[in-house]
Amino acid sequence: LFFKCQIMQRERAPLKEIFGWAMFDFANSSYTTVIVTVVFSVIFPRIIVGDAPEYRMGNFLWSLSLSISYLVIVLTAPVIGAIMDYSASKKRFLFSSYILTVFSTIALYFAEPGNYILAMLLVIISNIGFAYGESFVSSFLPDLGPQEDLGKISGFAWGLGYFGGLTSTAIVLAVIGDITLENYERLKLVGPITGLFFLIAGIPTFLFLKERGIAKPLPKGSSYIQVGWSRIIQTFKEIQDFRDLAVFFVSMFFSQAGLSIVISFAFIYGDQIIRWSSGTMALMFVITQFTAAAGAFIFGFLQDKIGSLKTYIYTLIVWILSIFSIYFTEEIAGFINNVMSTGFSTEQVFLIVGCLAGLGLGATQSAGRAIVGIFSPESKSGEFFGFWGLAGKLSSIFGLLGLGILQSYLGLKNAVLFTAILFVISIIIAFFVNEDRGKQSAIKHEGE
Repeated sequence: LFFKCQIMQRERAPLKEIFGWAMFDFANSSYTTVIVTVVFSVIFPRIIVGDAPEYRMGNFLWSLSLSISYLVIVLTAPVIGAIMDYSASKKRFLFSSYILTVFSTIALYFAEPGNYILAMLLVIISNIGFAYGESFVSSFLPDLGPQEDLGKISGFAWGLGYFGGLTSTAIVLAVIGDITLENYERLKLVGPITGLFFLIAGIPTFLFLKERGIAKPLPKGSSYIQVGWSRIIQTFKEIQDFRDLAVFFVSMFFSQAGLSIVISFAFIYGDQIIRWSSGTMALMFVITQFTAAAGAFIFGFLQDKIGSLKTYIYTLIVWILSIFSIYFTEEIAGFINNVMSTGFSTEQVFLIVGCLAGLGLGATQSAGRAIVGIFSPESKSGEFFGFWGLAGKLSSIFGLLGLGILQSYLGLKNAVLFTAILFVISIIIAFFVNEDRGKQSAIKHEGE
């Protein structure tokens, strides 16, 4: 009863601390935006691998690199999360992941054209650090306020993250110029600029974010790894009590598989299928950052009004519409031009489609993180967000390798329809999640 009252009366953390927590989203968005989505994802197949004209090997090696990094997270994240909870060391683990990401990203400076092995190794290491940090920082969410505020808090941070991505990418694009082999001396600066941005922007997190847990003494003859595994085993024994969270993880597996494809291949698609100009690429980036931030903010408030699960489902519907619009961009442009006697190009219509996709980009991920936070007892938040990382990264392996293989046989345009199928499956599974029951399970197990 004491712990039930404690979680129900949990006060919102000071604004300074919430800001510090949100700044990690601002900082780490530099990595996922510049390296994974917009710039290095294009440099890798086009310049470092350079298998023109279709870049199928480059695309496959890119998906393979990300998949390998996610496999490491799958094998380790839940145990590390359990160790963090037991030893009250979330902040120390977060700092370690931050340093790993920063310096391996800076080291991308040394990846020369043709040396794709080194480039892959550095992408794998840096993405492992990024993925760890994403899970570690998210495990602080249940500490920051009552359940009814977590959607707004998560949405604020995710929205702020897009402005971090916008700022860092604008700096990078202003420095590097065109993505061509002749310009590689400037392209080499992508890693150092991104790493330094992450390093500086992440400082407020470690100044303001508090470690609220209380470390438990380590049993004699045991190690933290043994304790971590024992907590994981105990959680699996109690899985019936957390069945709604377990079902949601299955739904999230498919939605995150789809999102991983979009995040990793959207700008590759624009480059290889739409064949956009550098100006259109820059404009698409700006549009999607603003619409993604708006989606995270708007849906963040909406989920506290109508429920996080309904909001999550609505964002997936937006994604299904977006994927079909992406596939039929050329036909949509032709239809508009015939009906309205206009002269819109395919890449101009693709910009409009990008607005729709952007709305779902931040909202789906923010809503998913909020649901895990609501369903997680504070005493198990590190462990459960470790499972969140496991489900997300395992799904990324499935999505990226699935698309990588499909595009090798069907081409990138046809393979992108695989993403819509993933979102449909995710919606179907989400209907089996009971949000109220999931909240009560978190309350019941608080303090254990």
